[in-house]
Amino acid sequence: MSILRMTPETEATGLVAEIYEDDRRSLGYVPSYTKALSLNPEAYLACQSLLKAISKPLGPRRYELITLAASQAIGSTHCRLAHGEKSLRIFSEEQLQAIARDFHDAGLSEAEVAMMDYAMRVCTDAAAMTDADTQRLRDLGFSDREIVDITMAAAARNFISRSVLAMGVDLEIPPGMSEELKDALLGPLAPNPNGS
Repeated sequence: MSILRMTPETEATGLVAEIYEDDRRSLGYVPSYTKALSLNPEAYLACQSLLKAISKPLGPRRYELITLAASQAIGSTHCRLAHGEKSLRIFSEEQLQAIARDFHDAGLSEAEVAMMDYAMRVCTDAAAMTDADTQRLRDLGFSDREIVDITMAAAARNFISRSVLAMGVDLEIPPGMSEELKDALLGPLAPNPNGS
């Protein structure tokens, strides 16, 4: 449980009130991670602008796949749940459960699997990455710009996820999420057969 005193919804004013209202419109509620991060509303909004700049060229499907892989690698249950919920706009619940359990065996393309493996490596061992990691993506048809966007999406997830984890923000299950999907998103990913 976080020791931070977050702004209650009834007390929110100015930028914080706008941030809360945006979550109410898009999610139907204001998650505890928004309340924590919006204690610095200017930084929160700057981060959201960065995420939009990164995610837009990737498109929703790629961005959510990268985010799911990165948040699992970091151990961020907050982001797995939040982006699992957002991913239901793109994937059926059945496929999303399969992706959450083992994206290597979830009906994704070879390029998507490689992209997710790359995102996990960015989050777990970036210092050991070499041109071979990037070359794998290039060989599967990703442009240099796309590789940069994939890298930045995974790295940005580190910033957000690690901030939320460090502050001990309460974990909330998104309203209406099925038990099966929750269990899949909170369970460990299968080991990467490629070892990266």
